[in-house]
Amino acid sequence: MGDHRKHRVVVLALTGLLPFELGIPHRIFGRAKGADGHPLYEIVTCSLRPGPVRTEADFDINVEHGPEILATADTVVIPASYELGPVHEEGRLTEELAGAFAYVRPGTRMVSICTGGYVLAAAGYLDGRPATTHWSSAEHFQRLFPSVKVDADVLFIDDGDVLTSAGVAAGIDLCLHIVRRDHGTAVANDVARRTVVPPHRDGGQAQYIHRPVPEPQLATTTGARAWALSRLHEPIQLRDMADQESMSVRTFTRRFREEAGISPGQWLTRQRVERARHLLESTDLSVDQVARDAGFGTAQSMRQHLQAALGVPPTAYRRAFRAGAEG
Repeated sequence: MGDHRKHRVVVLALTGLLPFELGIPHRIFGRAKGADGHPLYEIVTCSLRPGPVRTEADFDINVEHGPEILATADTVVIPASYELGPVHEEGRLTEELAGAFAYVRPGTRMVSICTGGYVLAAAGYLDGRPATTHWSSAEHFQRLFPSVKVDADVLFIDDGDVLTSAGVAAGIDLCLHIVRRDHGTAVANDVARRTVVPPHRDGGQAQYIHRPVPEPQLATTTGARAWALSRLHEPIQLRDMADQESMSVRTFTRRFREEAGISPGQWLTRQRVERARHLLESTDLSVDQVARDAGFGTAQSMRQHLQAALGVPPTAYRRAFRAGAEG
């Protein structure tokens, strides 16, 4: 394997930042390793000026690098801050922030976590593009930036070179998604295991579920999900899943949405897509066999689902990750 320069992620720490969100890129990207055990990313933190940066907690952090380090970034991550001033109130960058963004090279991947999206929008990165932010800020965000296509019902949005996430922990989902996009499911799943978080919550999943934890006296749909995951290669009907919990189809569907934020059918398709991705990356099985093992039945059906979910057909997906592994 060639000795390639690690992908550099620069995290911009702004006054009033949330320490939890600041740590997400370091934890997720910092744990991503290649087959040879070497780190795949280099993570660097900068601020508008070197020195102490006030957080929303009862402590400051000391940042060594100033904004000029943004010129070296392959990816820039902007966590949320509770002290954005004119950015949050008027939708415009301060002179200091504008000067910082002037260092960012064209083509750099831009990422925001939670209300960090306000900064991307004020800098013009979200004009005419889809984006999300914390559900409680979505209406204000849309009023302040009318040209942005705000979707408050999802965990994150991947629009190619610009990605935005909903509040707080959704930043973990977005960073895992980026690792998965860059290096495949095996690397992302390993990071998730080390971080003790679910390996995959799809970006389209609802960010605000009215009953995120089922009431104790109510049966859950957890058993049905486990049952389905153990037999993805078989035809699975909604009735079959409902029977696992001794519920009517109607009750099961309602409970499933309350707990997972999506319908059983959507969830099942996403699990099969993930299974297909894993098999395409890690095995030499034919496309027809992968389609059968993932439960799509036919290669044509799998092509349609992978094209919709990933934007590429199975053969191109496998080729991209094989090339990355051998590079």
